Amino acid sequence: MESESGPARIVRDVIDPARADALHATLGAGGEAPRVGMHLPPFWHHIYFWDCVPERGLGRDGHPRTGGLIPDTGFPHRMWAGGTVNWYLPAVIGLEAEKSSTVTRCENKTGRSGAFAIVTLRHDIRQNGRKCIVETQDLIYRAERMRQRREPDPAPTDETLSRSHRFSTVMLFRYSAVTFNGHRIHYDPDFAISREGYPGLVVHGPLLALLLTQFAEGILGKLSRFRFRAISPVMHNEIVDACAREDSDRLTLWVRGPDGRLCMSAEALPAAPA
Repeated sequence: MESESGPARIVRDVIDPARADALHATLGAGGEAPRVGMHLPPFWHHIYFWDCVPERGLGRDGHPRTGGLIPDTGFPHRMWAGGTVNWYLPAVIGLEAEKSSTVTRCENKTGRSGAFAIVTLRHDIRQNGRKCIVETQDLIYRAERMRQRREPDPAPTDETLSRSHRFSTVMLFRYSAVTFNGHRIHYDPDFAISREGYPGLVVHGPLLALLLTQFAEGILGKLSRFRFRAISPVMHNEIVDACAREDSDRLTLWVRGPDGRLCMSAEALPAAPA
């Protein structure tokens, strides 16, 4: 099965300061939470434009069942493989915004680990008719969760800057709540361990990407583009290092696990001077 871009799903939402306040508290960020009239920090758009599906419309893992915007690929296990975010104008807190989502690719493939499907989504976010954010998301669907079949890739050790992060069960629960993410691997340890084969609760890929984005912004200033790829899952009881290395025209970033494995790779580009 292979498909091109289909009909768009349009969701309108107010960039609510209360939700931004909730994410600010979830991240344990210092200082004052973003207020009405301020710019939405990068990657915080994930806490808006919820897909409000009743429980009867969810699959066994807590995600909305496919067959709506995302075609039914026949594979029940969903993994977030990565994505790219481009910022054009800042979204402003307190104003309504519109998100248009389309499927740009849905393709069945077979690899060394068996059959799977790749689904690519494109999200366009606008305020007052102006393009603010364009994000593409790559999702992989499999018949079963892919067990680790080889030694994990080692993470680079040539970073020039690094920052350690730890995660609590409360943090994962709150992030699931503020993003309206019902995936049980993030808050249901019995499901994550006995049904999915993980050693514990799994840290959200977008949460890791958000932390790398904030790290990048602290180094480069405003960003124009952020691209990331998930490599190896992070468990909630692991302390990981967010690492960065400045190259000639971009910032290379990665998340390194406590055993030295590569968990996520990314690159960030600064915004052009005003």
